[in-house]
Amino acid sequence: MTAAVPPHAAPIDVGTLYREHAAGLIRLAMLMVGDAPTAEDVVQDAFLGLHRHHDALRDPGGALAYVRSAVLNRCRSALRRRAVAGRFARSYEPPAWSAEDGAIAGDERRAVLAAIARLPRRQREVLALRFYCDLPEEEIARTLHISRGTVSSTTSRALRSLERILGADS
Repeated sequence: MTAAVPPHAAPIDVGTLYREHAAGLIRLAMLMVGDAPTAEDVVQDAFLGLHRHHDALRDPGGALAYVRSAVLNRCRSALRRRAVAGRFARSYEPPAWSAEDGAIAGDERRAVLAAIARLPRRQREVLALRFYCDLPEEEIARTLHISRGTVSSTTSRALRSLERILGADS
């Protein structure tokens, strides 16, 4: 027996949501984890979770925010697994972004990506959502389950850190 959708809420069309937003979410995940196969797996798992539990969402209008949060959570898990494996193998180095990016990107872009990889997780997430996904502070706050003020202060700290890192590397 399936759970009924509340009369005030329209059912979530997971397929349409996937077609409209999967590519952007894969790009977000790739920025976070550094490789396309992991990014694709992360997004696929997030949409699978939405499909399994969409009837439990309190606000069906927040389905995209739910998936975006799920993508970031799964990126964190992938990075944690990578870090644990790296402790037992060799020292962790940021992954190559992709062959195409490596061929096209110049030294400055690679330096910025390396600097972003050195930031704490929360700062990387806020910068990716703000400047890569072009989300407003309110949506970032909703996605990361933090206050709008925390988004603002984290963005400011992250940008200052990037200035220091990039200034020291030049």
